[in-house]
Amino acid sequence: MKEISCKLLVIGAGPGGYVCAIRAGQLGVDTVIVEAGKPGGTCLNVGCIPSKALIHAAEEFEKIAHMASGKDPLGIKVAAPTLDLARTVGWKDGIVSRLNSGVAGLLKKAGVKTVHGWAKFRDGKTVEVETETGTQVIRAETVVIATGSAPVELPFLPFGGPVISSTEALAQSEVPKKLAVVGGGYIGLELGMAFAKMGAKVTVVEALPRVLAQYDAELTRPVLKRLGELGVEVMTGAKAKGLSTKGDALLVETADGKNAKVAADKILVTVGRKPLTEGWGLEQIDLDRAGKFIRIDDQCRTSMRGIYAIGDVTGEPMLAHRAMAQGEMVAEIAAGHKRSWDKRAIPAICFTDPELVTAGLSPEEAKALAGEIKIGQFPFAANGRAMTKQGEDGFVRVVARADNHLVLGIQAVGQGVSELSAAFGLALEMGARLEDIAGTIHAHPTQGEGFQEAALKALGHALHI
Repeated sequence: MKEISCKLLVIGAGPGGYVCAIRAGQLGVDTVIVEAGKPGGTCLNVGCIPSKALIHAAEEFEKIAHMASGKDPLGIKVAAPTLDLARTVGWKDGIVSRLNSGVAGLLKKAGVKTVHGWAKFRDGKTVEVETETGTQVIRAETVVIATGSAPVELPFLPFGGPVISSTEALAQSEVPKKLAVVGGGYIGLELGMAFAKMGAKVTVVEALPRVLAQYDAELTRPVLKRLGELGVEVMTGAKAKGLSTKGDALLVETADGKNAKVAADKILVTVGRKPLTEGWGLEQIDLDRAGKFIRIDDQCRTSMRGIYAIGDVTGEPMLAHRAMAQGEMVAEIAAGHKRSWDKRAIPAICFTDPELVTAGLSPEEAKALAGEIKIGQFPFAANGRAMTKQGEDGFVRVVARADNHLVLGIQAVGQGVSELSAAFGLALEMGARLEDIAGTIHAHPTQGEGFQEAALKALGHALHI
């Protein structure tokens, strides 16, 4: 049995874990990272990156199909396209592989030792890792738990056969003719819309009164419109009950209490994600929980001295960039720097069509906090760049205090608005006021002008509406 000692041990090489290890290595901290799979975690291997690759391929296919229909106003004429999904998945896998190698290279460059295997706690300072060559014991002064999350499985729809999670959805060799999506959150709609663009007949089954319930109705209206255009059937207030006897349909209880069958070759279950807290010896250490998650403070410290936790295992929002920011902070703390978690905003993006971005507080949240507020909203239908990109649906919205015009929240829905998230986050982190955004010269013609115009609208003098 081999033994090694280090100052910092990171368990899990997802976005939070590998960023933590790289930053610690840069600061001269003797660091070891343990990962059972490939570096990059869920986000890189079976989440953010591969799903965006599939979404892009679906967008390109649907764009060409629209041109082939003769209805496209651009005057481009092409033959009807076909899709080799196996080749698309191979292209996606190539991107993932390149990024895997990139992460591994960055860890090595930072002087981090990588141990491949599954870690289990002996105690708060020691773990055992089952590797291909035997058991590796690692002793560390400080431990960071970055074990991530996994898709939630429904007991009456266990994964297997026609029932798939997002992981299997990203590795299909052919497009299902009929796809039922259980759960109308961001994962379900992102993938559901992608498959609809590739030719699948998609039905979304959502138990709540509306899909994308974490966003306000005004923000999601353009997405609902697009779902209709793509022929996606949305059943709200409906509950999935199980698989049909023949395995060719999803059994559903509709909003009016009736039983129904949704014919489906594949049933994609996207009802949330759960923290990975089992299998790594949690019973050997005593960590306080916040529900199913590990409870942390503003420095990501757990209830045990010398043990930190970051990312999905610590709760919402389950976002890779949140995990990365936490990982960087914990690495600097381990190196003796003074740091704490003090983020005004963590932008969240839903890569539906059109895309959704939120940063900071919603209008309702801002009103509850500040009382009187000002809201400025600018439609992309009045934006020249959006027109030239055939993406006029949607808007940018800015929410600010009425008394001092401090910006509290920014939201947008529209084609490609994910790229505006950096500007939104920066404005909130720097404590921008409406006058700061309105007074910043925004390049023309860009969709970013909508941000400036929304601030001008809130101040009462919009120029282009």
